[in-house]
Formats: sequence, C-alpha cells, structure tokens
Amino acid sequence: MMFSHLFATMNELLDELIARNRHGKRQEQDEEQLAVLKAMSDKIMEEWLIFEEKLALFSDQMQESSPQKSNIWMMPGQTATAMVTPQQSVATVDTVITADAASSETAEQLLARGQGYFKLYMFPEAASAFLHAMEQSPDCNLARLFLAMTYMHMQEWQEAQRHFQLLVALTDHPTWQALGLNALGCIQAIRQNLEQAEVYFQRAYDADPTFEETLSNLHACKTRDGQLSLYFGSAKLSCL
Repeated sequence: MMFSHLFATMNELLDELIARNRHGKRQEQDEEQLAVLKAMSDKIMEEWLIFEEKLALFSDQMQESSPQKSNIWMMPGQTATAMVTPQQSVATVDTVITADAASSETAEQLLARGQGYFKLYMFPEAASAFLHAMEQSPDCNLARLFLAMTYMHMQEWQEAQRHFQLLVALTDHPTWQALGLNALGCIQAIRQNLEQAEVYFQRAYDADPTFEETLSNLHACKTRDGQLSLYFGSAKLSCL
C-alpha cells in the first residue's frame, strides 16, 4: 500500500539519521532531513484527524438516515439523472463518495508527497509522485516545474528539457518562466552550446530580474574561464 511504503521510507531515513548521529554531531543536511520528517509526520497526523472527524460525521448521518425516508439518494455534485437507489448497498454508496473525494484530492496529495521526497533528496520517488500528479491534473504547472527540476537533479537532461519547454510555453508566472528558461540555459551549457545558453539566461533575467542566479550563469558563459559553475535554481523552489 502507498502509506506502508511511505512510512517504511520515513523509518528507513530516520534509522539512517540515528546511526549517523549517535555521538551528537549532526550535519546541516541531517538537520534539514530531520525537519522535513517532523513536518511530514505532523502533516500526516493533522490530515488523519480531519479524516477521522469527517468519517465520524458521515457515519452518524448514515445511521440517522434510512431507505424508507427517501426513494432516491442524490450524490453530491450529481444531476437528477445520476442517482443511487435505496436498493444499492450502503457500502456501494460509501465507495462512490470516497472515490469522488479521492479524485478531487489525489493530485494535491501526490504533489505534496513529491515535494516531501524532493526535500529529502529522494529524486526517483519524487519524480514518480509528480508524474502521477500530472496524470491526475495535466494542467498543474507546479507539478511540471517540480518534475522538471527533479529530472535536473537526476541528470536526465532530455526529459528535463522537454518539461521546462512545456512549462515556459504554458505559464505566465514570471518566476516559473525564469526558472524554466534558466534551467534550459544550464542544459544548453552542459551540451557546450554556450551561445544558446546565454540567450536563455538573458531571457530568464528579463522574465524575473529578482532571479539573480541567471546573471551569475550569464557571466560564467560570457567569460568561459575554465570549468563552468552554474545554478539551475533548485533552491528557488523553497520560496514558491
């Protein structure tokens, strides 16, 4: 199950943190991972309590209702042509309601899970979550942005380029435009297409002048002094 895998992963990471910090010397990256694990734990507990309250309320409503009180049950969000008759079991009605609720929340939950994996540097797991989020909500540009940035960390340049190009074409958000264009510039620089990289970096700066990393990247390409040190904007995601 999805939750079993998530908790197994969280426990595994926590065990690794415990093993590395038996003598109390905690590194900065360990501090970040511990903070993310705590945040994920708090969020899970919060969502679970909300679910429990909603489930209890629905159970009370179901007990108060009976098939004799109504000839038909109208499902939330459905028209009069889509009804559930009393002859259908309560379990069937409960399944329909649960499925409707899940379908409206799945993309958001997957995006949040992917962001958690991303912060923990678990990029293959993050990519899988973001891909599933986009399957549920193809127009979710935030999921596409995180997916493209995840591919950058995984050094899958072709897939990263494809999604950044789509993002730049689909979004009007200045910062997202800058992130996409800057990353495309980094990919071109990696491929030694430095002139094209400069074009992307300049476009990124024009889209969002507050994205200062693009100026550093542009300067690195223009000077071409030894090995290039480029910033593809991953840290910027924490500000979104």
